[in-house]
Amino acid sequence: MPAPCDPPTFADVEAAARRLDGVAVKTPLLGFPELDRRTGARVLVKPETLQRTGSFKFRGAYAKLSALDPAQRQRGVVAFSSGNHAQGVAAAAQLLGVPATIVMPHDAPEMKRANTRGYGAEVRLYDRHTEDRTALADAIVAETGATLVHPYDDREVTSGQGTCGLEIAQQAAGAGARLDAALFCCGGGGLSAGAAIAFAQLSPATQIYTVEPEGFDDTARSLAAGTRVGNAAGARSICDALLSPRPGELTFPILRRHGVQGLAVSDDEVRTAMAFAYTWLKLVVEPGGAVTLAALLSGKLDLRGRTVALVLSGGNVDAERFHGYVAAAAHG
Repeated sequence: MPAPCDPPTFADVEAAARRLDGVAVKTPLLGFPELDRRTGARVLVKPETLQRTGSFKFRGAYAKLSALDPAQRQRGVVAFSSGNHAQGVAAAAQLLGVPATIVMPHDAPEMKRANTRGYGAEVRLYDRHTEDRTALADAIVAETGATLVHPYDDREVTSGQGTCGLEIAQQAAGAGARLDAALFCCGGGGLSAGAAIAFAQLSPATQIYTVEPEGFDDTARSLAAGTRVGNAAGARSICDALLSPRPGELTFPILRRHGVQGLAVSDDEVRTAMAFAYTWLKLVVEPGGAVTLAALLSGKLDLRGRTVALVLSGGNVDAERFHGYVAAAAHG
């Protein structure tokens, strides 16, 4: 899908926040003494695990669908996703009375597939290793006239995700905290790009970092190279929410323009972070949602004496998988 010509602006993020007001959850920004003790930093955690559908993705989905005109809503929407964007689009479509078809990989967590269907969307499964999700979605669009809701290369979607960063900047300021850094999970870059736009306006001294799983650190490598690069074929990670093939065409230039830097974490570090969140923060966090905490706990950055915010971006994980990951961390 070609990216829109014009990137979103801070005014677009503010407009998305107005459309989301009273619909999305304004998740809190929380401090945890044990996390501060472990890192030597003041850490402020935004648990988007508590967001509607259990992920920040609801923000962008609702921002997009609520901006459609009546004719577009009648023709419906199509999305492709491993689960969180799928649920966000399905839930937004249900709220707005819009038909939704979601293309999902066969190996997406059962919870995510079941929840997507539970919101009333039609789910079409594919093999992520042999089939092209974009081509499948484009074929449905061509057949039905539906609107494609891209997970990140979309102005309204990225603006909606940016409301998470907007809230962090506002909440930190309200608490008298000057943020030295803010960490965001990254697949295609919608959350981090939208947040970078908000921080550039409200807290320009804050350094933004993307965090990705090793093997899928295309954004970090692209930022270092100055151009978009993809991931090696056959790469694997437990972070199913973050397995985008390359940075977004719309989002990557935004990240570059705002001086965002990239980090990567291993699956073992992610498991340790999930166990820490469960034990000390009393939060269930899915692998992709825990990468920011993993980066902090594993010392990817020296933030001693500084103030940092991080987003736990989602909590949609099957119970059996969650137990296995946490048990593995405990015995590691």
